[in-house]
Amino acid sequence: MTLLELIETSAARLAQAQLSFGHGTTNARDEAAWLVLWSLGLPLDTELEGPDSQELRPIHTAELEKCATLIEARIVSRKPAAYLTREAWLQGVPFYVDERVIVPRSLIAELLVEGALDYWLREDTHDVLDLCTGNGSLAVIAAMVYPDTHVDGADISGDALAVATINVDRHQLAEQITLLESDGLTGLHKTYDLILCNPPYVNADSMATLPPEYLAEPAIALDGNQAGGADGMDFVRTLLKDAPKYMNPGAVLVLEIGNERHFFETAFPTLNAIWLDTSAGEDQVLLLTRDALTA
Repeated sequence: MTLLELIETSAARLAQAQLSFGHGTTNARDEAAWLVLWSLGLPLDTELEGPDSQELRPIHTAELEKCATLIEARIVSRKPAAYLTREAWLQGVPFYVDERVIVPRSLIAELLVEGALDYWLREDTHDVLDLCTGNGSLAVIAAMVYPDTHVDGADISGDALAVATINVDRHQLAEQITLLESDGLTGLHKTYDLILCNPPYVNADSMATLPPEYLAEPAIALDGNQAGGADGMDFVRTLLKDAPKYMNPGAVLVLEIGNERHFFETAFPTLNAIWLDTSAGEDQVLLLTRDALTA
């Protein structure tokens, strides 16, 4: 069996198992390629087509067994592949992950890397907050994109911060990033020029129908109804009320709300939000100026 044949047969198994994707890949073929390459110790950007491809690389029995075990674990556990490999990639940057954090997939990362937020920042933008930092991926990417800033990564979960510490150290950014335990903004004691936040925002009906792959993630990072609401906006309501006190003049808040734009606009009908264009469309991430929040 060749490498390409192993990927194709693995993809067929994943597709037949009717798994859910969305934690780094969107389909069985891409997920199979990821798992096969990882199990063989090959780079995830290994060429599979063209004159320099590895598609005809022979697979030895031991490699085949190792790969089959990983594919079977993905099917039986219904856990995101990143929990099995202990690694996820966001905008080309590798991160350690485990079940203490959700698998990083925020669209805010692409806005940072593409420079889409630069227009809203100033030359004296120095203090950045990544609220609900999880495994620290947005804090790390923000620090890489804006090397002259200091980034605070805050989360209510001590377990999540332990994972974030691994990633901050992995990318040698401990001098630029400070990790803080905080319930929303309440544990913070400074003001910021830029606040990034990918909060829990999933509404109650959607939470009730999430597939196992998403239920394997910490509910506290997904469920936006933990204060008794149903529209997924519990955390966001408190955030928008308190945020101006933590924002310098001219500061902006970049907020991801996924597929919940309807609930967001229903909850905040008079708020002047600026919707940002991402690879998933113009209704997933929004920007709010301090002036808009205080209006």
